[in-house]
Amino acid sequence: QVQLVESGGGLVQAGGSLRLSCVTSGITFSIYDMGWYRQAPGKQRELVAKVIRGGINDYAESVKGRFTISDDSEKDTVYLQMNSLKPEDTAVYYCNARWYTLNYWGQGTQVTVSS
Repeated sequence: QVQLVESGGGLVQAGGSLRLSCVTSGITFSIYDMGWYRQAPGKQRELVAKVIRGGINDYAESVKGRFTISDDSEKDTVYLQMNSLKPEDTAVYYCNARWYTLNYWGQGTQVTVSS
C-alpha cells in the first residue's frame, strides 16, 4: 500500500519560514520523481517544486530563491524548505510521487501566511 504523509504545515507570519516533510512508503523512492504542489481556495492545483531523477530540480517562478526541495533516500522522505513566506503562499500543500503512469498524492497540509 502506497502512502505519502505530509507534515510541517501551520500558521506563520509573512517573512517567516516553514519546513514541510513528506514520508513515503510502498514505493521505490529513488526512482520516483517527487514533487510539491499547492492549491489555494478557488484556484487550480499548481506545481511548487519537484525533484526529477537524473535531472535538475524544478521550481515555480513565484518561489524561486525562497523555497528549496530536497530528499533523503535513506528516509524515503522529501522536504520543502520555505523561507520568506508571503500571504500569497497560503494554500494546502500536497506531496506527489510519479513514475511513468503511476501517480500518488498525499492528503495535504495547510500552510497559512498572515500579513
